[in-house]
Amino acid sequence: MGKVYLIGAGPGDPELLTLKAARLLAQADIVLHDSLVSREVLTRISALAEVIDVGKRCGRKLLTQDEINALLVSYAASHPVVVRLKGGDPSVFGRAGEELEALRKARVEFEVVPGVTAGLGAAAAAGISLTDRRVASQVLFSTFSRGRAAHLMDWGCLTPATTLVLYMPGPDYAEVARLLTEAGLPADLPCVLVSGASSSQEQVRWSSVGALSTEEKLPAPTLMIVGRVASQQIREIGETLWRSEPNAFAFRPVSVS
Repeated sequence: MGKVYLIGAGPGDPELLTLKAARLLAQADIVLHDSLVSREVLTRISALAEVIDVGKRCGRKLLTQDEINALLVSYAASHPVVVRLKGGDPSVFGRAGEELEALRKARVEFEVVPGVTAGLGAAAAAGISLTDRRVASQVLFSTFSRGRAAHLMDWGCLTPATTLVLYMPGPDYAEVARLLTEAGLPADLPCVLVSGASSSQEQVRWSSVGALSTEEKLPAPTLMIVGRVASQQIREIGETLWRSEPNAFAFRPVSVS
């Protein structure tokens, strides 16, 4: 019985791979990868390895999650080093939990190799700190659901000092803006859209909650960072936020650049 490694491929730049991830890719016998894994990272896989694309594109799945789980268990019976390669970090919106459960039930040895999650890659691309102490005290990583689970999304915990990192916002930014506004966020709250973070196709667009509906769709994968940290005027915003009492924690109008 071989061993399965769930490896984080990071947001795109192969130099952001951990040393351990790079070593295992060079040793792999078989690699099952997602569609978000960049071509540059795929070139780091051993030329002797069998490489299988099990990703999802535009909502169309090549394989179901159950089928992927079964493949991991099956390949571990005949290959010493089986790699499940995921974009970003395996533990952040990567369905790693379901795969780990299947491996445990089959008594297959496994190891998780963390990677740079796309949210951190997007923040680095925009040159911002998600926890800038002048304006933020917490970070919420979330996804935007348009399915049956949409009603389960509770953004009532958002405060003026929250940075919201929104994975998979989809093509309809107006819908995202509407729900953010309904959650109590002001229209002039800054946000930044980052497409292809750390890749050669990287794009960064500064905006605000109110202006999202007019923004042109960026190529996937795109992340959205919403909050006061997503402004190029952090100093001014910080002074406004913390200056007065008792309303220091109330949303205030801000200028977005």
